[in-house]
Amino acid sequence: MHTVAVVALPGTIIFDLATPVEVFGRARLPDGRPAYQVLVCGTEPVVEAGPLRIGTDLGLEALARADTVVVPGRIRPEDPAPEAALAALRAAAADGTRIASVCVGAFTLAEAGLLDGLRATTHWLAADALARRYPAVEVDAGSLYIDNGQILTSAGAAAGLDLCLHLVRRDHGVAVAADASRLSVTPLHRDGGQAQFILRNPPTFRTATLEPVLRWIEENAHTDLALADVAAAARTSVRTLNRRFHEETGQSPMQWITGVRIRHAQELLETTDYGVERIARQVGFPSPSTFRALFRRATGVTPSGYRVTFRGRDAA
Repeated sequence: MHTVAVVALPGTIIFDLATPVEVFGRARLPDGRPAYQVLVCGTEPVVEAGPLRIGTDLGLEALARADTVVVPGRIRPEDPAPEAALAALRAAAADGTRIASVCVGAFTLAEAGLLDGLRATTHWLAADALARRYPAVEVDAGSLYIDNGQILTSAGAAAGLDLCLHLVRRDHGVAVAADASRLSVTPLHRDGGQAQFILRNPPTFRTATLEPVLRWIEENAHTDLALADVAAAARTSVRTLNRRFHEETGQSPMQWITGVRIRHAQELLETTDYGVERIARQVGFPSPSTFRALFRRATGVTPSGYRVTFRGRDAA
């Protein structure tokens, strides 16, 4: 039987830990037999998990007998993971064990060096921090999960369900995975990726240098803006404006404007019944076709698909 070891580290996020325990623990083969043996192993007998405590009967030595190891996220992912856990993960990887992370558990895999040179995802709020801290990792904030074969990562919260169901499908086929998805009351496959959940260019400016012009863009993104208009508002040259934007936001001024417009469009899709043409015009896109193309490129779904996700099919 395939053995899954879920690692309970200090400060573990209980939702991230419970997801693989429930999905793999309830998965069953066509003849009714359990599809997995699930073990929860900890760095110590009782592990702190926010307001809860998790008691574990097994230590990190259990990783040596696992076929798959799952690493949940931690409440403070930037804190160093226990060195014993990192060593156990490296040893498991060297033995060919499949290793997956849920949410910000990717920080632990990156700290162990298991994501170097690989594409990986994590919760979109933590993606920039992961990329800055571990430059050898190619961070993709738009995916629900990424399968590199032996090493897998998933995005925030419910994306752990998507990852676990994907692994069930890899191990036992679509029928067993579909049964597991019904037990979890979640789709076997979700349209789009994590990109549709990202809050783009929010008006909480992180830089004093650009703060005035970012505020100006927030108020004027619905108008027909050219690069020269933004430079004039910033009272600087186009060349200096481009340099400051790339240094302080990682985007060009026009990319920032597009992100603001898309966020405004998301708000209207969530809160109004306006049609796509009206929303495109109201937030500043030159045409509905341009709006649809840029919205899908940014979020991975169409405007109508986004509305279904966040308001339900009746609203769409």
